[in-house]
Amino acid sequence: MTDLPVVEKPTCTCGHHDEELPVLDARAIPHAIRHAAILGAVASLTPGKALALVAPHNPLPLLAQIREAHGDAIEVSYLQEGPEAWTLKLARA
Repeated sequence: MTDLPVVEKPTCTCGHHDEELPVLDARAIPHAIRHAAILGAVASLTPGKALALVAPHNPLPLLAQIREAHGDAIEVSYLQEGPEAWTLKLARA
């Protein structure tokens, strides 16, 4: 069984700091299940929550699938653009 590479960054519980984004590194997910795993993670986001997605390339086909499944409910912003990895913030409105 392959564990999904989601990393929760430790934070204190004082409430005075911005919550760190969980990071989903798609590069470590087998290609055959990569989109399904990411779509499942995105579907699990509750309103106001987000995750950072690390991808090996600009994931335009995946973003089209997310748009098709969720419409405007998922906001996408680029945190880092290539060349070796792309990092995007996916947030449920």
